Amino acid sequence: MKTNIQDEIKYSIQTEKNAMNFYQFGAKKMEIPEARRIFELLANEEREHAAQFYKIYKGADIPSLEAFLDSPPDNESAWISTINRLISADFTEQKALELAMEREKNLEEALLETASKVDVPEIKAVYELNAKETHHHYEMIESEYARLMGMVHETDIDTFVRE
Repeated sequence: MKTNIQDEIKYSIQTEKNAMNFYQFGAKKMEIPEARRIFELLANEEREHAAQFYKIYKGADIPSLEAFLDSPPDNESAWISTINRLISADFTEQKALELAMEREKNLEEALLETASKVDVPEIKAVYELNAKETHHHYEMIESEYARLMGMVHETDIDTFVRE
């Protein structure tokens, strides 16, 4: 854990910004409309997650969340460096979705770990909520990945089981 909970919260705001930038960059490269729509939706949700953390942040070094979120990306972050490598290589929606699932899984684990160490109920609740929403992000990406790869979609499972 960071030196104190406020450092941890600031780190979480930055992480959500990094995730938002990841999805914004990925969406711009997407040619498949459904995949692009998922990444655009996730970029907006990551912005909302940053706002949730900002509400419990007591530091004075981020006077405007909007200005902070609209500032240039942190190219050293794992989120941004991985999407930049993918974009400069042979970008495909499949690879972007695989990378997004990996990043969301790692983020969910980190959020749950932090939540388990927090004693302040309102701060713990923000971490737990974000972990739950991050898990939902993973499921959305996984569903789009299955659709893109021609796998049986979860909404079709009953049809295939009955036949």
